[in-house]
Amino acid sequence: MQPLWAPWRMEYILETKDQPLEGCLFCSLPRAQADRDSLILWRGRRAFVILNKFPYNPGHLMVVPYTHAAQFDGLVPDELTDLMLGLRWAVGCLRRAMNPDGYNVGINLGRTAGAGIPDHLHYHVVPRWDGDHNFMPVIAETKVIPQHLFRTYDQLAPFFQEVERGQPA
Repeated sequence: MQPLWAPWRMEYILETKDQPLEGCLFCSLPRAQADRDSLILWRGRRAFVILNKFPYNPGHLMVVPYTHAAQFDGLVPDELTDLMLGLRWAVGCLRRAMNPDGYNVGINLGRTAGAGIPDHLHYHVVPRWDGDHNFMPVIAETKVIPQHLFRTYDQLAPFFQEVERGQPA
């Protein structure tokens, strides 16, 4: 048997069990003003796009409203509009930068539904490629991520900068 080294997983394991979050991650990261370190790719007026620190696939993004709300009814219409525009731009930027064959787009409302941060709703956008399924998740409960997060960030960032300049994704 060949070992599979995934040292980044230990950070996730320890962070989720031994280090409970103080405050909301989606509220504190934008305030840090360190977008690359925080993995924030794009900031809109009412929503932002961030890479998932523990992705299912390279390019796994989240589209997040700035407003701390657990449910859609906690957002005003302009925030809902910007959330959907951010989602559209996220898919467009992924398409141009990474050329996936498809996407999983979804939202988990509440811990029971699978939300890791249930008090601040957010959309997940996971790019998918033909052939990206393999035996690892089934046999070893492991997902192989073939690209480092900062490499993914650097690959996607120019496309989100175009969105900021008003060029369509």
